[in-house]
Amino acid sequence: TFRQLLAQARPVGRKMGRQMFKDYLLFPALAGPFFLPVLLGNVVANLIRNVWTYVIIFCGHFTADAETFPKECVRDESRGHWYLRQLRGSSNLTGGTLMNVMSGNLSHQIEHHFFPDIPANRYADIAVEVKAICTRYGQHYNTGSLPKQFGQVMWRILRHAFPSRPARAKVVGGAAQPLPQQG
Repeated sequence: TFRQLLAQARPVGRKMGRQMFKDYLLFPALAGPFFLPVLLGNVVANLIRNVWTYVIIFCGHFTADAETFPKECVRDESRGHWYLRQLRGSSNLTGGTLMNVMSGNLSHQIEHHFFPDIPANRYADIAVEVKAICTRYGQHYNTGSLPKQFGQVMWRILRHAFPSRPARAKVVGGAAQPLPQQG
């Protein structure tokens, strides 16, 4: 209900308010005569952080090869099927140590989904073994460069932003017949 939603939103709103107060009032005020440069620096830093976070998260979950699953598929799901769902629903980014550091090691989203409780700096080591297991069992290990994966993300979003095409009519013997829906 709306009341429940409002009750859940209040703590989030308070937390956001406190953070905005610090970023856009308190810290700039503490800078005294440098109020405006600090304020603008905080605005730019937050924008860059938000865009980077968006890129990393979407590249880990929304590339062309990342599958989505209906809620029903988790009912009576075996442990093996859970791992397959994590593998098929995630994507990694290549780019080496700098990419790993800059993404908080979320460039290894597959390993993050498999092992969420281990230290993130171990993901790169584990990725070698996970990739070998995928190869051994004929499973696709979805990985690619940031430009490639982000391009796929943007294409997928753009494609889903428009309504599906209606079935075209095919004229057969003078009467229009709908064509089967194209995937």
